[in-house]
Amino acid sequence: MDYLQYLKKLLDLVVREEASDLDISVGHAPNIRITGQLVPLVQEKIIIPEDSQGIAFSIMSEAQRKKLMEEKEADFSYQHEDKGRFRVNIFFQRGTISLALRFIPSKIRTIEELGLPPILHDFSSRPQGLILVTGATSQGKSTTLAAMLDEINRTRAVHIITVEDPIEYTYPVDKAIIDQREVAIDTLNFDNALRASLRQNPDVIMVGEMRDLETISTTITAAETGHLVFATLHTNSAAQTIHRIVDVFPGDQQGQIRFQLSGSLLGIISQRLIPRIKGGFVPVCEVLICNNAVSTLIRENKIHEIPAVIETSAKEGMISSSRAMVDLVRKKEVSLKNATDYAMDPSEVRNLLK
Repeated sequence: MDYLQYLKKLLDLVVREEASDLDISVGHAPNIRITGQLVPLVQEKIIIPEDSQGIAFSIMSEAQRKKLMEEKEADFSYQHEDKGRFRVNIFFQRGTISLALRFIPSKIRTIEELGLPPILHDFSSRPQGLILVTGATSQGKSTTLAAMLDEINRTRAVHIITVEDPIEYTYPVDKAIIDQREVAIDTLNFDNALRASLRQNPDVIMVGEMRDLETISTTITAAETGHLVFATLHTNSAAQTIHRIVDVFPGDQQGQIRFQLSGSLLGIISQRLIPRIKGGFVPVCEVLICNNAVSTLIRENKIHEIPAVIETSAKEGMISSSRAMVDLVRKKEVSLKNATDYAMDPSEVRNLLK
């Protein structure tokens, strides 16, 4: 079998069916994910260990193969002709190789096309500060970041540096200069790349993920020193995000990091994707804007009071996740069942709908 051509055929199907993922695992036919549901490609043969290894190795460099055999997993991106990129994770399970490929379309959708809150335009236009996009895995964080960065690319003559693992979206040549650095290919790690970026004349920095104390510390420093910084974190709410950042640091440093964060943070967009009634998904976003009240709460370690500020500051552009969910139910975008199933506080959603 020509494994590369076989994989390309499957990737063509992903693009054509507007699927989000392709999963290849021994003992199963390949599966694609359409609007959240796995669909087995029953017309394809059942994958055997020789097939999964052949498919994996067909798109891997020697260095990537070596890393896979040593570490038992590997992350990288793969450009499928001119049809789009795929974020690839290859891993071992029960002694055999499996592949998970996430489709990243070539066209970057705008904030409006994604159905994101208009306040994101304001975030994208700011000259400096820290903007965090948070949420669980596969909730659209990278897509939201790409929409904001592409808006900057189209409207501002600035220098953008991204640090990603792996590179996902790629940007067309426009007003901005965009340098994208991939961990393990263009730089050794996030922390090295971030520290170096401060000497590379950036206006805007995007950090694919804040993974550890060093990366978080350098990210906040970059925002303090006159740069507009975007980053992601795997948290489910604005308050949880602030707790997570502060708790990474030793106890004797937490007061200082709260002070730094209170001065550099612009906002937090915490999002999750909810099934839409007419098909596909719609983002539900909690939006925190770091105004004077929020800044004071962060400094004084009263982070538990932040949800109340969000709830009472709609006129400033803040959005609570419950009110965002209720708005979508009233617009008949999502069902009441899905709204309550996916809500952080189902009882609050029900009360707001009364």
